[in-house]
Amino acid sequence: MNKIPKKETLLEVLQWRVERSSNDIVFKFNDQEMTYKEYDHRANQVANGIIAEGCVPNSRVGVLAKNSDIYAEILFGTIKSRTALVGLNWRLAAPEVIFVVNDSESEILLVDPDFYPMIESIKSEIPKVKKIIAMDDNHEEWEGYTSWRDSHDISDPLLEPDANDDVIQLYTSGTTGHPKGVRLTNKNVNASLQMAGVRWGGDWHENSVNIICSPLFHIAGSNILIMGVVFGCKNIIIPIPDPENILNLIQNEKIETALMVPALILFVLQHPKAKETDFSSLRQVVYGASPIAEDTLIKAMEVMQCDFWQVYGLTETSGMGTTLHPEHHDPSLGKLRSCGQPYPGIEIKIVDTNNNEVSLGEVGEILIKGESTMKGYWNRTSASEESIVNDWFYTGDAGYEDEEGFLYIYDRVKDMIISGGENIYPAEVENALMSHPDVIDAAVVGIPDDKWGETVKGFVILSESSDLTEQNIIDFSREQIAHYKCPTSINFISEMPRNPSGKILRRELRAPYWDKEGRNIS
Repeated sequence: MNKIPKKETLLEVLQWRVERSSNDIVFKFNDQEMTYKEYDHRANQVANGIIAEGCVPNSRVGVLAKNSDIYAEILFGTIKSRTALVGLNWRLAAPEVIFVVNDSESEILLVDPDFYPMIESIKSEIPKVKKIIAMDDNHEEWEGYTSWRDSHDISDPLLEPDANDDVIQLYTSGTTGHPKGVRLTNKNVNASLQMAGVRWGGDWHENSVNIICSPLFHIAGSNILIMGVVFGCKNIIIPIPDPENILNLIQNEKIETALMVPALILFVLQHPKAKETDFSSLRQVVYGASPIAEDTLIKAMEVMQCDFWQVYGLTETSGMGTTLHPEHHDPSLGKLRSCGQPYPGIEIKIVDTNNNEVSLGEVGEILIKGESTMKGYWNRTSASEESIVNDWFYTGDAGYEDEEGFLYIYDRVKDMIISGGENIYPAEVENALMSHPDVIDAAVVGIPDDKWGETVKGFVILSESSDLTEQNIIDFSREQIAHYKCPTSINFISEMPRNPSGKILRRELRAPYWDKEGRNIS
């Protein structure tokens, strides 16, 4: 087992690894390789650059970019400068980016070329940003990343880290339509690192080859990056989760470990190259973030012939909750629908609407307790107090435990839709639909989808004079919010099902689509 020392902060663990693996390769991106020593020096330069721009501890640094070795440098640099990296979902529409940048109070914004036009168009609407840095060095107005980084000293700024420093701020969709910034501290991320290391990271070894194919703005991506570094891996970074590229890399780079959301596993299996790919180097696949079809999982195990670990957790718990071990993936055991047992250091309990613990096998809301639980939501005191009570985080997920302590996700207390690992709240989508002058009323629900686990379906009431088509409405929604949040189909209805208080009865809208799936609709 590749053991890591127990330290107070993530920075201390990272520095231990740098010293231990100085001349080993930490990242390969495209054809460029970087050693741990180079990684440390570049992170120092980034940290000194951030400080030189006037950022003080607890300042925010935003990154709007696809995965790259530069993204990894920035993450380490923010940690060294005691600032927090704000990872922006690059699939967001311009109004959503404006909200996140302004809400986070990001003072520096690093942008890769794909998103130059968007940031140029909204620059005047993000006044708190002091400096915009072009990550490819080819923008007429903005300073290029390489020249900015290399203009600063390679010496460590030697700022004393604190366990309660915010290190990463990731945004989750909000029930009111506005996302919330999840504040993850040194203590939170370090705790999650230790927990995961004892379980599915326990057999990782130095110089093993790890692929980072989950977006770094997502907790899954940031976790697998940090784990890959701390465990001394050679980490292959790809910009986007492309199935063909992943298959090529598994074979050519002899990938040993990978974390993939269920939708990506399905896409990889469906690609024609999967039939001819040599998976013999692959030792471990970690998966989670959304439901997976049992048939897909069984096929993946047959094709890839390696250990599979399911994980259940939320951004608010640094991705920590439960994990299903490889030995429990035997279909004959009947555990494939379970998401496993708690990590060491994690407590799980199930409560009813009166906050009383339920009996084994009884469905209730899932609560999680552990050091990996977030500090709170950025500038959302009331939301934080509602979500965390006596150190217990109220997940909004409904489930039950069996007599062996295996957790089963039954449904969601909230109406959140999880599509391809992305969290989508109906209110946000409904607000976008309702902004069209011809839409009188709208509701959205998640319905089963073979590729994404769930997809968004809209129910719309139009004005009498409207001649809008289904495609018109879908196209309109794509101008308002990220494409992955938009409905993929629309039903036109004459009356919206509501309870006496006016609340939309989404269970009635969902039920016909889930009846055959064996899922309870409440």
